[in-house]
This record gives sequence, structure tokens and C-alpha cells, in this order.
Amino acid sequence: MRVLVTGGASGLGAALVDRFAERGARVVSADLSGRAGARAPEGPDNSVVERALDVTSDADWDAARAWVEQEWGGLDVLVNNAGIAGGGRLELCSIDEWQRIIDVNLLGVVRGTQTFVPMMKRQGSGRVVNTASLAGLVHPPGMGSYNAVKAAVVAFSETMSHELAPYGVGCTAVCPSYFRTNLMSSLSGADTDLAEQITRLVEKSPISADDIAVAVLDGLDRGLDVVLPDEPARAAYALKLGDRAAYDAQMRATAARAKERSS
Repeated sequence: MRVLVTGGASGLGAALVDRFAERGARVVSADLSGRAGARAPEGPDNSVVERALDVTSDADWDAARAWVEQEWGGLDVLVNNAGIAGGGRLELCSIDEWQRIIDVNLLGVVRGTQTFVPMMKRQGSGRVVNTASLAGLVHPPGMGSYNAVKAAVVAFSETMSHELAPYGVGCTAVCPSYFRTNLMSSLSGADTDLAEQITRLVEKSPISADDIAVAVLDGLDRGLDVVLPDEPARAAYALKLGDRAAYDAQMRATAARAKERSS
């Protein structure tokens, strides 16, 4: 199996790289902080190659495609995982912050897809895995930009799943809740209260990036189009679908607590 994972140097990306490698896959770990070169093989006939890739750069995507074509002749799994944290109450999230999170979290997925889907269509096989978030399905207050972009990733993934099915190519959206990761180091903006609350939830989560990665690969084995990889994510989405009034009340209570803290 030939796999490329963006954001592969840390967090969920690194965990996914390791889990694929354990299965004997050949993996490109592509990351903004990466470098061209090879990491020590995890096992026989298996290597993890690190490459620098800025998901907002067309030139970097073109170089990644050229490398894959030359070295492997094709790609079986593209994991669009690179992303940044974001959010902020409506009046505190600037247009510049909106543009940054759209460029990385949404258009990074689009660029990766447009780069490698033609190759997969020619092969008649392959799967694109897009790291979205529970925020793409459940929309807490104070996270408008992040919710909107992750919801767009979910919608784009569903579109891809339908559009690519006749070519034998699949697409999976991954929608985890809070888990321990270094994602919050990328959070910036004026809404410091939101940053403190979300950072606390991430740091106190009992769920690790590796837990999510294991669940993702299990979901891929099962051919799922949407993976809710942890129980809190499944419970939150079930509440929204099953009892909308209770879900809305819970979200409005969260907003009310934020108002109290800011007053």
C-alpha cells in the first residue's frame, strides 16, 4: 500500500503514519516542517519518507505528485490531515483569521484532492481520507470559523464519495472530538477565553492521537464514508440527531457560560 499523509510530523498525522507503517505500507509523511529524506524503516520492505509540503502551495503539491509518480507509480491512500486550530466569537474572529483557516483546513484538502484524484481515477482504485472534526457535524458556540470550515470538509468529502464511486475511488471523512494533540499550538486570535476553554478540553481528554488513528484505520477497513472515532463524538452526534431540543439547550447553555465569563 502506498500512502501520503499531510501534517505527518506530529499529532494525529504522525500516529497515522506509524499505524500505516506497522501494516507494511510505504508512507510519505508530508509536513510543513518536514524535509526530504528517509526515516528508519519500521520493518522489512517498508520505509517512511519525510517530505516538506505546505498544503497551501500548488508548487509543493506538484512536487509531491511528481515524486509519487516517479518513485511509486501511483498512490493508494491520500490522507488530507494537515490543519490548524481556529475559532472565536463572531465579532472577535477577524477576516484574516477566517482566510487563514480556509486556506489551510479547506483549500489544503481541495488542493490535495485535485492533485491526486486524477491519478486514482486512472488507476481505478484509491481512497482519500479527509480529517474533518466533530465540529463539522456538531457546532458549538464560539467556533464559527472552525465549524464552518470543518462542515465544508464533511460536505466536500460526501460529494467526493458520490462523484468518485463510479471510478472505484472512495472518500472518508474523519470526525473526532477532543483528543490530546499539539493542534492548539497553532491557535491564534483575539478570543483568549475560547482558547483557554478549548485548550483545557484538549489537555484533559483521555483520548490520544494514537487511539484516533487506530479507529481511523478500522473505519477504512470497514469502508466507512464517515468515521466518528471516539465515544464522545458518537454520543454528541447521536444527541443532535435524536433529540434536537436537548442538543440546542446544551449549546445555548455553553454560550451562556461564555457570556458570564466575559461580563
